Amino acid sequence: MSARRKRRAANGEVHNDERWMASYMDMVTVLMCMFIVLFAMSTVDAEKFQALSNSLATGFGQEASDKVDISDGYVVPAELRSEETEQEPTPLDLAKQELQNLVEIRDRIDAALKQAGLREAVAFDIDEHGLIIRLVGAETYFTGNSVDLSELAQRVLTIVGGVLSSIPNEIRVEGHADPHGSPGPFPTDWELASGRAARVVRYFVEQGSLSPERAVAIGYGSARPITARSDEEGMALNRRVDLVVVSDQPEDVRALLPALYDQLEAATTAGQ
Repeated sequence: MSARRKRRAANGEVHNDERWMASYMDMVTVLMCMFIVLFAMSTVDAEKFQALSNSLATGFGQEASDKVDISDGYVVPAELRSEETEQEPTPLDLAKQELQNLVEIRDRIDAALKQAGLREAVAFDIDEHGLIIRLVGAETYFTGNSVDLSELAQRVLTIVGGVLSSIPNEIRVEGHADPHGSPGPFPTDWELASGRAARVVRYFVEQGSLSPERAVAIGYGSARPITARSDEEGMALNRRVDLVVVSDQPEDVRALLPALYDQLEAATTAGQ
């Protein structure tokens, strides 16, 4: 064999022996790219990963999609991801929503009473317990110094009960009296107030407006006056029965209701 052919053979052997280097370098390059991508996905936030995902999708000729999020190390559908990132409502947000619900109930009762010509028979308020439907002036709703409902009381309670029957809230009926004693069959104002509250609950239950499980009767006597006035008008205001639509919100939410209601009433008055 000539020296020239020997050199060719030698060169060919060297070329064949080094061919594996190209495949090895390709494999190392691919592994390096893979580890770079994995590292990037484990350390960047969702926004950066989405940009990377869209870029890779475009490079491979696919439509960019936001269906996954692996920023926490696992795949999450996009709709679930949006739910997770939504902020929890604050107590103020919940209080505003609850106030709206209570005002809607108030307005329904108000409209029904107006239609019957009985709007002046009640007063409304909202405190930390819920919506208060106030039957002021017990002598208007009860005959004499008794627990017997007057005709007016039955008309008002029938209308109010029609609205209360359509909501799920607990209804608390609170009896109140003035502190000047109670002549008649009841030894104390507390017993008279308790009897009147129980009579209103009984009327609601008998009329089918409330189930017994939703109704509570409470007698406060003269312990919770709404005015300190000692004249006849002031005492009449304290002789009352309150129907309370009890809010089911947590205490920190309910505590915000009075101030929000005062703001609403002030804005309504200013706009009139």
